[in-house]
Amino acid sequence: MTELTPNADRPPRRGRGRRPADQVRAEILTAAGNLLLAEGMAGFTIEKVASHSGASRMTIYKWWPSKGALALDGYFTVLAPTLAFPDTGDIMADLTSQLVTFVHLVRDTPAGRVISQLIAQAQTDPELAAAYRRRYSGPRRALAVEALNRAVARGQLRADIDPESVVDQLWGACYHRLLIPDQPLTEDFARTLVDNLARGLS
Repeated sequence: MTELTPNADRPPRRGRGRRPADQVRAEILTAAGNLLLAEGMAGFTIEKVASHSGASRMTIYKWWPSKGALALDGYFTVLAPTLAFPDTGDIMADLTSQLVTFVHLVRDTPAGRVISQLIAQAQTDPELAAAYRRRYSGPRRALAVEALNRAVARGQLRADIDPESVVDQLWGACYHRLLIPDQPLTEDFARTLVDNLARGLS
């Protein structure tokens, strides 16, 4: 299984001098993402992120208005390379690859437990819900919609498809099995979703 939290328990060593703001921000986000994956929302605090990143709490609060907003940014920062949307020129292969990767990530790593916790907490926390849409689900959705639109431009998909609905049908089904596990979330399920849609999209 891919290691998602390298050196999460060891705060980085700091040299003397003032660090550039971009470097500080990147280190805060990495620390936040690693801490979140290691301990979940229950163990996630601004104080711990400050300790792991070497930044002050004042600096963190200057950039992130709430613990939830920082958690989401950290989650997306750490997982962005894993969730990068491929562009091989074959939209069905790319959708299958991305969806299978997503399934393995949320089923086989702490990422699934964490995103479930964030979604649950967002139901009663309006600020977190807004941050979730703005900082995580919105950017993730945009990547998929862009991929589908490129495929339409290449003539691989019908011009009248609704990319937003396609995203909901694919990833929404996976989230449903993650959050309401009446049926298992498997690689075969992901492949079946794409196969079923392919017949109507092409």
